[in-house]
Amino acid sequence: MKTFWNTNSGLTAIPEWQPNCWIQLTCPTEEEQREMEKRFSIPDYFISDISDTDERARYEYDDGWMLIILRIPYVKEIRSRTPYTTVPLGIIHKRDVTITVCFYETNMMLDFVSYQQKRGTGFTDYVDMIFRLFLSSSVWYLKRLKQISSLIDKAKRNLDHEINNESLIGLSRLQDSLTYFATSIRGNENLLAKLKFKLQVDELDADLIEDVNIEMSQARETTNIYSDILESTMDTYSSIINNNMNNVMRTLTSVSILMMFPTLIASLFGMNLINGMEHNPFGFIIALVISVAVSGLIWWIFRHKRLI
Repeated sequence: MKTFWNTNSGLTAIPEWQPNCWIQLTCPTEEEQREMEKRFSIPDYFISDISDTDERARYEYDDGWMLIILRIPYVKEIRSRTPYTTVPLGIIHKRDVTITVCFYETNMMLDFVSYQQKRGTGFTDYVDMIFRLFLSSSVWYLKRLKQISSLIDKAKRNLDHEINNESLIGLSRLQDSLTYFATSIRGNENLLAKLKFKLQVDELDADLIEDVNIEMSQARETTNIYSDILESTMDTYSSIINNNMNNVMRTLTSVSILMMFPTLIASLFGMNLINGMEHNPFGFIIALVISVAVSGLIWWIFRHKRLI
C-alpha cells in the first residue's frame, strides 16, 4: 500500500507525490517497488535489503541516497514460536524525497501516523521525522514489554497450580522474544549514536535525541530485567521438575524393594524341595504372615530413613 503525506502542518493525505512529502510504503507489491525505483532512481538493492527480515539496524549512502534501517517491534497475529519479534523499517532519503518502507503492517506505524495527526504540527524536516520514528519505536518496545510481563505472570500462576508443558513452552517462546528485543534495541542504540554525527542536527533535534536515548535505555534495561527474571524462573521450575522426578523414582524404587521380599518368600516356599511344610495345612498362612511381617519391617525402616 502506498500513501503520500503532506508534513507541513500535520499529516494530511495527498493524492500524488509533492516535493518534501512523505511517501509511506506498507507491504509494497513488486509493481510498487519497481515504480519507486524507476521514478526516483533509487538504488535497486535498497528496498530488497529492507525486505530481509533479518537485516540489522544500519545506515548506508549510495549515489546521494541515504538508507536507514531501524528495527521495530512486531506481534505475529498467527500462532508462532516467537509471538513477539522485530522487523526492519527502512527510511530512504535524498533531497526532497523521503520514503519509509515496511513489509509488515505494524501497530507502531499506525499509531505513529495517528499521533502525528493529533499533534497537528508536522515535521520540521526529514531529520525530525527520523528521530521521531526512533522515539516511537522505543515507546512501542516498552508497550510490548509490558504485555510480555503480563504473559510471564500468567504463565507463572498456571505453573504454581500445575507444572505443565504448555506453560513451560510459552515461557521459552517469550525468552526468544526478549532475545530478539534485546538485540534489536542494542542495534538501534548503536545506529542512533552514529546518526547524531552524520545528520544535520539542530537544537530541537538534540532535545529529541535526548528523549530517544532515555526511552531506549529504559527499554534496554527493562528487557534485560525481564530476561533475567524469565531465566531465573525457568531454572527454578527446571529444578522443581528434577526434584519431583527424583521423588517419584525414589518412591518407585522403594515399592519395588518392598515387593521383592514377599516374592522371595513365596519363591522359597514354593520350591519343589523338602522345607518342613509340605503337609502342613497352615503352610500358606504361615508364608503369608512371614511375607507381611517382613514387608512391614522393611516399610518401617524406609519410613524411619525417610526413603518413602
